[in-house]
Amino acid sequence: MAITDIAEYAHLTEADIEALGAELDALRREIEESRGEEDAKYIRRVIKSQRVAEAAGRVFGLAAGAKGWKGKAAWAASAACLSYAKVIENNELGHNIMHGQWDWMNDPEIHSTNWEWDSASDGKFWRHTHNYMHHKYTNVTDLDDDIGYGILRVTRDQPWEPYMALNPVYNVILATGFQYGKAVQHLELMNAIKARLNGGEQYAEYDWVEFRRRLKIVLTKIGKQTAKDYVLFPALAVPFTGSRGYKKAASANYVANTVRDVWDHMTIFCGHFPDDAEKFTVEDIESETLHEWYLRQMLGTANFEGSNLLHFLSGHLGRQIEHHLYPDLPSNRYNYLASRVQEICEKYDLPYNTGSIWRQYAESWRTVIKLSLPDKYLKATADDAPETHSEKRFYDDSGVSTVVRGVVDADGHRRGLRTHVAELAG
Repeated sequence: MAITDIAEYAHLTEADIEALGAELDALRREIEESRGEEDAKYIRRVIKSQRVAEAAGRVFGLAAGAKGWKGKAAWAASAACLSYAKVIENNELGHNIMHGQWDWMNDPEIHSTNWEWDSASDGKFWRHTHNYMHHKYTNVTDLDDDIGYGILRVTRDQPWEPYMALNPVYNVILATGFQYGKAVQHLELMNAIKARLNGGEQYAEYDWVEFRRRLKIVLTKIGKQTAKDYVLFPALAVPFTGSRGYKKAASANYVANTVRDVWDHMTIFCGHFPDDAEKFTVEDIESETLHEWYLRQMLGTANFEGSNLLHFLSGHLGRQIEHHLYPDLPSNRYNYLASRVQEICEKYDLPYNTGSIWRQYAESWRTVIKLSLPDKYLKATADDAPETHSEKRFYDDSGVSTVVRGVVDADGHRRGLRTHVAELAG
C-alpha cells in the first residue's frame, strides 16, 4: 500500500536527508537573492499579452454572428484568442500568483491575497485546498483531497466501492468541467453525500451549517462566471448580429472554457498520477521535518518534457517537482531549477520522474481505467503496482527488507533507490 517509511523507501539515512535538504535550501536562497527587475518584467509582459488576447477575443466575438466566411473566421478567432487568454490566466497567472510567487514585488495588483482568477473556483477556497492541504500533505492518503478529488480511485489505498466502476466516466466529466470540479472541492461533497445517505448519527454530527455557508460562496462565484461568459459578453454582440451573434459569442466562450479546463486537467494529472508518483501514510509525516518534506515532494510528483512554449502554456507545471519543492518561487525560474534538481537526484540516486506529456497523461488515464476494477481483477500487488508502491516492494520472500541505506562505492557512486528499482525491473 502507501509508503509508511519514506527514508527507508528512498534508501537514505537521516544524514543523507539532511544533506539533501541543505542543497535544496541553498538552491532556494540562490533564486530568492537573484530575483529582480527581469522577473518583474516577465510577469508584467504575460499579464499584458493575456489581456490583449482576451480583449481581441471579445471584439472578434461581436462579429462571430455574421453570415458567411467572415462570421466563421471571426468565431474561430474569438475562440482561439479566448482559449489562449483563459489558459494563460489560469495557469501562468492565477495559479502562480495565488501561490505567492510574485508577492516579493509588493505590487498589490500581482499579490496572492488580491488576485481573483477567471474561474468558477473561489480563490480563497482554492488557496486553502490547494496551497495548504495539497502542498503541505502532498499525496498523503486521507489528508490530500487531490488524490482523486474525492471521486476518482487513483491508488489501491482507496478501497474499491461499486460506484468506482464508473471511474473513466467521472474523469471525462471532470476534465471537461475542471473549473467546476475545483470549485466544489472545498465542499467535500463525498462526505456530505455519505452523511446524507447514511443518516442517523453521522447525519446529525455533520456540520451542515458550515456546508451551506461554503455552498453559498461556491454558487455565487459560479453564478458570476456564468453570467460573464454566457450572458454579459454574448449580449454585446446582439446589436451587431442579433440573436445569432449572441449564440455564436456564447459558443466561443464555451469552447475557450472547455479548452482551458481540459488543458488544466491534463497538466495537473501529468504531475500527480503517472506511474511512480508515490503515495504516503499519515503516520510517516507526524514529525516530518522540512528536509523530509522535500524528499516526499520529490517522490510524490512528476514532470513532463517539452518546448519552452509548452511549459509556458502549462504555467510551467511541466516542472511539477520543482513547483512542489518551491511553490512560491517565480515560475519563469523553474526550467533552471529543473536542471539543478536533476543533478541532486543523480547525486543521491533518486528517481526523477519525467517523460513526454503524452506518456505521463496516458499513464494517468491507464490508472484511472484500471482502478475502476476491484483489486481481485488486478495483477500487480498492492505494494508494487505502477501507481502504488510501499517499502515492502523491496522485501524478499521471507519478508526481510533488502534496503541498504547510504551505500557509496569506491568511485563515489551511490547505490540507492533508482539503482535498486532498476535491478528489480531487470
